Amino acid sequence: MLTKDELLGPLAGMRGSAVVITCMGVARPWGRFSQSELDFASADSAMGHTADLALGLALARPERKVICLNGDGSMLMNLGTLVTIMQAMARNLILFVVQNDTYEITSNLPVPGAGRIDFAVLARGAGFERIYTFDDAEIYAASLPEVLSGAGPVLVAVKVAPGTEGPISRSEREASQYLKISLAESARRLRASFPNV
Repeated sequence: MLTKDELLGPLAGMRGSAVVITCMGVARPWGRFSQSELDFASADSAMGHTADLALGLALARPERKVICLNGDGSMLMNLGTLVTIMQAMARNLILFVVQNDTYEITSNLPVPGAGRIDFAVLARGAGFERIYTFDDAEIYAASLPEVLSGAGPVLVAVKVAPGTEGPISRSEREASQYLKISLAESARRLRASFPNV
């Protein structure tokens, strides 16, 4: 099982010019590794739709790699997105499912099927061909260049230790710049970071 730092640190170092969409329990930790205008936190009231948002962005900007750091609880709320991603064949989308078996933002309540869910099997059933699973930090870090290269859609299921992140406040109390601003302002800045939009 990885820590969030073991998951996010190597990814931040290799993300290049990719857009990174974060969800709930990884939104705040991601901000400790990245201060890019290409970061977007989908951590407000639309739980279950982070992967949808990432897919829409990937389709709108096919020249740009899009990395989605989705929670397992969020993924469970909208499993149909896996099928939609494959139907759309977004070649530039890498979907991480950060599997800690809890709804971390809401007091670490267990997700349905905690400890039994196999997101690789679900992704394979939806038609994904590039699927990776990790529960070891060294193997993950060594495999990340392969994960990030080549055509998507890619599903990456990573077992991560539960944390203690609370709700996102979208205020000056947040350490990360992308969480200090409103969702609307964050979207405006992300859009402005793309040329000719």
